[in-house]
Amino acid sequence: MPKNRLNDPTQAIAEQKLTPAILLMGPTASGKTDLAVALVERFPLEIISVDSAMVFRDMDIGTAKPEPYILARAPHHLIDCRSPVESYSAAQFCSDAKRLMQDIHARGRIPLLVGGTMLYFKALREGLSELPSADETVRQQIDREALERGWEALHAEIRQRDPDSAARIKPGDSQRIQRALEIMRMTGNTLTELWARHRARPVTDHWLSVALLPSERAVLHARIAQRFDMMLAAGLLDELAALRQRYPLHAELPSMRCVGYRQAWAFQQGEYDVAELRERGIFATRQLAKRQLTWLRSMANSTQHAIDSLESSATSQVFHHVTAYIERFR
Repeated sequence: MPKNRLNDPTQAIAEQKLTPAILLMGPTASGKTDLAVALVERFPLEIISVDSAMVFRDMDIGTAKPEPYILARAPHHLIDCRSPVESYSAAQFCSDAKRLMQDIHARGRIPLLVGGTMLYFKALREGLSELPSADETVRQQIDREALERGWEALHAEIRQRDPDSAARIKPGDSQRIQRALEIMRMTGNTLTELWARHRARPVTDHWLSVALLPSERAVLHARIAQRFDMMLAAGLLDELAALRQRYPLHAELPSMRCVGYRQAWAFQQGEYDVAELRERGIFATRQLAKRQLTWLRSMANSTQHAIDSLESSATSQVFHHVTAYIERFR
């Protein structure tokens, strides 16, 4: 009896010479994980996490990492793949994701990329400009200047040469200020100039893109508040204390700048009380969701299906689109 090609699309993939993939995007607290698990249990898919915080080991509560029993049902690639003292870039993500996608295809399955780090999605779909690798000597020089002059002064330096990039980088965002200055000093070009030279490569038009877009901002905000309260109740502060004992952390590491951990760190430093911790954590998460929604709207032309995640039929709508997509490879 011939195989059901809906459950074994390997032959069709070879015939079509395409590399199918499904992208499930959305803001924080929009229900991506639950939907992804339901999809994996129904279709021949494997999940690749697209989340710049979940890559860090031992950071479980504050990243809303799926519980072990969920990961047992639906394993996620690119979770727990970096130490909290390490960094992880969009370029590294693209390299890892492409390798994993090849492996998944070789197993006769289809990658399901799920998450809310929109820069990673954009980089994977459009490619990256040829930016230089990090240079530790240049970074140390910038760090010394920051200690002497402050990050806002270095941000002003970027603004003089590259006002477009400066408008996208907050004056207190040390990580992005450092990278922008590093590139300028290593190449003699600004980020804006380098991106202008880069031509997007629309080689992923055949991928299925689904964006979860909650129609009621108030409902999303309520979910965000509820989830942050659950994180506090689950032991976010204890988790951070354990991390600080186990790893040589400092507040400017990418891992500790993640939403939730940054506010918890300041609380543990005595900067404010627990009530303000809660207020700041919820506000920061709302701001994150707002940025994610802005990214999604900017990607609207390349997003094939926008689904209101608050609709009762949201799951069935996504199932319908995924079924039709996989049918293309039959």
